[in-house]
Amino acid sequence: MNKELLNIIACPKCKGDVGLKGMFLVCGKCRLAYPVLDKGIPDMLIEDAWPLDNAKKAGFKHRKRL
Repeated sequence: MNKELLNIIACPKCKGDVGLKGMFLVCGKCRLAYPVLDKGIPDMLIEDAWPLDNAKKAGFKHRKRL
């Protein structure tokens, strides 16, 4: 994931900061995990976000592709 992009990207639900954890961008405030797809492209659609507990159970890994 591009570090410059990580510095400016925000959670689309609450506009808070997100952090990279495994294959997800995680918003601790909303407790949502947004998958990062191939080539470091984040999927920031709220409807595609995983509940944080589900992402933890999956080891912060997923099989989503572009």
